[in-house]
Amino acid sequence: MKLYENGVYLLNGQEIIEDGPEAAAALTAKLGQAPTKTEAARETMAYGILEAHNTSGNMEKLKIKFDKLTSHDITFVGIIQTARASGLEKFPIPYVLTNCHNSLCAVGGTINEDDHMFGLSCAKRYGGVYVPPHQAVIHQYAREMLSGGGKMILGSDSHTRYGALGTMAVGEGGPELVKQLLNQTYDINMPGVIAVYLKGSPAKGVGPQDIALAIIGEVFGNGYVKNKVMEFVGPGVANLSVDYRIGVDVMTTETTCLSSIWTTDSKVKEYYEIHGRPDDYKELNPGPVAYYDGMIEIDLSEIRPMIAMPFHPSNTYTIEELNANLMDILDDCEKRALVSLDGQVDFTLKDKVRNGRLYVEQGIIAGCAGGGFENICDAADILKGTSIGPDEFTLSVYPASTPIYMELVKNGAVANLLETGAIVKTAFCGPCFGAGDTPANNAFSIRHSTRNFPNREGSKIQNGQIASVALMDARSIAATAANKGYLTAATDMDVDYTKPKYFFDGRIYANRVFDSHGVADPSVEIKFGPNIKDWPAMSALPENLVLKVVSEIHDPVTTTDELIPSGETSSYRSNPIGLAEFALSRKDPAYVGRAKEVQKAQKAIEAGQCPLDALEELRPVMDVVRAQFPDAGKGNLGVGSTIFAVKPGDGSAREQAASCQKVLGGWANIANEYATKRYRSNLINWGMLPFLIPEGELPFKNGDYLFIPGIAQAVKDKADTITAYVVGDTLTPFEMTLGELTDEEREIILKGCLINYNRVG
Repeated sequence: MKLYENGVYLLNGQEIIEDGPEAAAALTAKLGQAPTKTEAARETMAYGILEAHNTSGNMEKLKIKFDKLTSHDITFVGIIQTARASGLEKFPIPYVLTNCHNSLCAVGGTINEDDHMFGLSCAKRYGGVYVPPHQAVIHQYAREMLSGGGKMILGSDSHTRYGALGTMAVGEGGPELVKQLLNQTYDINMPGVIAVYLKGSPAKGVGPQDIALAIIGEVFGNGYVKNKVMEFVGPGVANLSVDYRIGVDVMTTETTCLSSIWTTDSKVKEYYEIHGRPDDYKELNPGPVAYYDGMIEIDLSEIRPMIAMPFHPSNTYTIEELNANLMDILDDCEKRALVSLDGQVDFTLKDKVRNGRLYVEQGIIAGCAGGGFENICDAADILKGTSIGPDEFTLSVYPASTPIYMELVKNGAVANLLETGAIVKTAFCGPCFGAGDTPANNAFSIRHSTRNFPNREGSKIQNGQIASVALMDARSIAATAANKGYLTAATDMDVDYTKPKYFFDGRIYANRVFDSHGVADPSVEIKFGPNIKDWPAMSALPENLVLKVVSEIHDPVTTTDELIPSGETSSYRSNPIGLAEFALSRKDPAYVGRAKEVQKAQKAIEAGQCPLDALEELRPVMDVVRAQFPDAGKGNLGVGSTIFAVKPGDGSAREQAASCQKVLGGWANIANEYATKRYRSNLINWGMLPFLIPEGELPFKNGDYLFIPGIAQAVKDKADTITAYVVGDTLTPFEMTLGELTDEEREIILKGCLINYNRVG
């Protein structure tokens, strides 16, 4: 794999010319007249799709209107509640509500099914589509029923990626979907575009997860594609089935890219025909000379079966490398665990080594990444006639949709799997985010799913429980299962892959999915379960802020799972105040109590009372502040909390990673860098200031009070730097920045949140 240091020109989708002093001469020799870099940059597929959806008239400052929206049952309640509070009357574009995350309705009493009934009633009232539990995971339904060549889809799940089908899809926090529901736009600068140039063909037994993990391992740490579009081109694309391309594409989220797009061909055309939507196919290719901001060149034939060890998809090795250097790599995992788990529990995988081989207790093939038809067929071929054994090792397989499940039943793959001792279950995202198949304490699970962050397998560090996940391809998981839990690469197995043809039966959805066909029915009453609560009132940004630092996180990257845990807490995602009680619970259990204590002062201000009476420790703070700023506090003060994290926001698109902080009185985050655009956008949409501070020794520590005078005016004036003060015996100044903000984002922050910005009346 090669990462180009410079931009590249791609000629006719095949020939690469790296940008540099010789590029113009090389292009002229080939073409007679070289295009300018600006002209060639317009020839990418990404540029053409973005241009077609941009409403600003300025391709540097995009205002995107999407064609369709999609959400699942962790996110759609909050999105619709926010839109309702902002004046929603009907869904202006197709909006699909799937139920694939909180499908286990035994968890939390009636909570999850109450959310589902809320979704069905809203689909009827506002004119949407409702996909019942167990029918399909969100992204498989979108591939089968929503995608279209040259279209754009916005989803409230980070793995919203349909580029292999010619659809540019973006995963964002819920407020960005709210904007689309209110006929507003998705505002971004024109992203960079990185070519992923594929050549060759994968070796037998190498699957899409292997290709994806190899890419993630190369680009996550260096930020090569961060917030950019990955554009898959080159002769190797034609050597991959559509299912295979989809399996690579869905994992691009783990690179921190913004979106993805692939060239399309007759195989993609056939995919649309199989799914009864031939008119949705569109051939996509870059222009004759396309310029890219960088390129990842991959010889598919050189990729070997991969494994991403705990606790991140970028912690990658070849399985061959792991087996050859087993104890050294396991030692490295223990060192990583000290950072990821903060030493809260003892962690080791060395006890999994039996007779020199690594033993795992669980295998899972599931969800939007692993549950595809081809993945499961290949796994069934590997396992046919074997046994997973009667020991600790278990294997569960989740087809990504009921149509896939039905075809696997018809072609015998399900029977082959069940015969081995494996279990085949319905479409469900639980194993990917910690709400299903939780292993035993200290157990090790290998999964063809999207993430392996701590607790993504369902364990609870705060209760002394720890299990861990490694990501692998379905084929190598099946090979491991065939060897009864001993880690094995699929390339070590001699298998005749049958590659059966897929037949899609649309009657399943026609018989069960509610589709309003865009017709709203205002007479339908929305069904509210007792757990579904409105968002609490939120104040506008005050002229001056007093913030207490209530958590300080120095991990290299902080995931959204650490900011608000996934798994069983998902049942409370429709209850903003209830969910907030779990904020940072796995990273800093004292956070909630500290934040709520400080919030007492802001609540007193909002009630017209003295904040000093509500929070006694604020008195000496304000004495120091008023010595230099005597007018502070006279109807112009806000009091709240903030956290510092080096690089927060990797992972999920879930808005609750930010909204829970806001509900608890958070006014800001302070960071050296934000891991993803979507987390920063979530902060802004919930009225929180996304402060940036240079790397190095912090001017403050956990528990310190900060005073930020004139913050509202600074936001209005688009100030480049913000002067803040650490409150001690005196005021000690330091500087922060807010980064680039659109005019709309500034107004959202000033109003206090997106709801306030849009509220009618």
